[in-house]
Amino acid sequence: MITRLTPQDAAFYRLESSSNPIHIGSLAIVRNADEGHLDGEPALDYDRLVDLVESRLSLVPRYRRKVREIPFALGRPVWVEDSRFDITYHIRRSALPSPGTDEQLHDLVARLASRPLDQSKPLWEMYLIEGLTEGRCAIFTKTHSALVDGASALEIGHVILDNSPSPRGLADDSWVAPREPTDVELLVGALTHLAAQPREALEVARDASADAFAMIGAAGRAVDSIVSAVRTAAIGAPDSPLNARTSRSRRFDVVRTDLGDYRKIRQRFGCSTNDAILAVVTGALRNWLLSRGEALIESTTLRAVVPMSVYVEGPDHDRLEPASEVSSFLLDLPVGEPNPVIRLSHIAHATEANSRTRRGVRARTLVHMAGFAPASLHAMSVRAASTFAEHTFNLVITNAPGPQTPMYIGGARMLEMYPVSPLLRNQASSIGITSYDGRVFYGLNADRDAMADIEVLAAAVHESMEEMLGACV
Repeated sequence: MITRLTPQDAAFYRLESSSNPIHIGSLAIVRNADEGHLDGEPALDYDRLVDLVESRLSLVPRYRRKVREIPFALGRPVWVEDSRFDITYHIRRSALPSPGTDEQLHDLVARLASRPLDQSKPLWEMYLIEGLTEGRCAIFTKTHSALVDGASALEIGHVILDNSPSPRGLADDSWVAPREPTDVELLVGALTHLAAQPREALEVARDASADAFAMIGAAGRAVDSIVSAVRTAAIGAPDSPLNARTSRSRRFDVVRTDLGDYRKIRQRFGCSTNDAILAVVTGALRNWLLSRGEALIESTTLRAVVPMSVYVEGPDHDRLEPASEVSSFLLDLPVGEPNPVIRLSHIAHATEANSRTRRGVRARTLVHMAGFAPASLHAMSVRAASTFAEHTFNLVITNAPGPQTPMYIGGARMLEMYPVSPLLRNQASSIGITSYDGRVFYGLNADRDAMADIEVLAAAVHESMEEMLGACV
């Protein structure tokens, strides 16, 4: 099957560079001991993971497809079935040296996240990482942003999760590797398509590479609400150490917080859970800037792209549910304000104003799927953020809910889940946030040179939380 990349897919495919790989990462920590075996037999090993993923690939068919360029750049690239698809190339096995600490895991994830995907293959990789302490293992997945659009094409995490230790059964997959089209066949197909699409033919003629058209088309058709925000931005983002030329290396750190703490903030101040999370992030960024000796005044702000506003309170006001629509906007975080309550108030007013003026992106396809995982929503967030001019924001914060009941991967219970969002051009850090099973997990991805102190930002999240909870008393 041959399908043409959409303008936005093509834009992301061409956006990547060696120092800015544009893939979405997801890190799951699982308890890898089968509770039914006294000898602690692993519930998930490499062969079981391969079998599990292979059995679910029919639900994410793009994971067997690769990108082929059209000869002479006569149109956008196409997805084609990989005739030499080898799942063992994409699912890999790694082990941490003793003692297998979380810090060692984060170092490995940083190295894996910094490596671009092989563009001659389907654009994804998955790593089973063994050797973690306390009988745990990790699964790190990275998927190119061109592959996941959050609607017709979902991230692999959506389909490998189950809500019980027994994996759900699926019909047998009858996929057989087809013959790949030749360059001549791709060229003939492209010419036929252009003959039927005169407007696209004119655009290809104006720009043989189609790069500019792809980016403009992506911005105009897929995320027009964001483009309108960019057009109305009167000034660029404030100067910040968060904006620096990125290197080819990364650092990664995580933060674990309790969902109940954000509920306390929400109930005390009458805000949303989104607002409480953003207020904690703002306080953390303030403390991090102060640790660097940055001069802050009350009016100092950082401008964040907050592409997803996806939490709604359940009917009993005591649980989170994914919203049926998500929205994207620019938000000025009041990092210069020393009072945490005033910071929260500024954020709540700004998000409320944006919710009235921004048009939502429908996400019903995502949130109603069995085994809902937030990685596809994070992918949509990054796609949205990349349409902003780079000088208009300081960082990207992606925020997506996960399931609030225990989930399993091949029978192994998932304990924690962290997004690993990519760094866009001249962005020193990205913050990905996911809730799961009563906790809220932060994945902090950063440039190794520009943010050698990423652990300071991680510690500052806890400090900011304590400050907010203190204001609740």
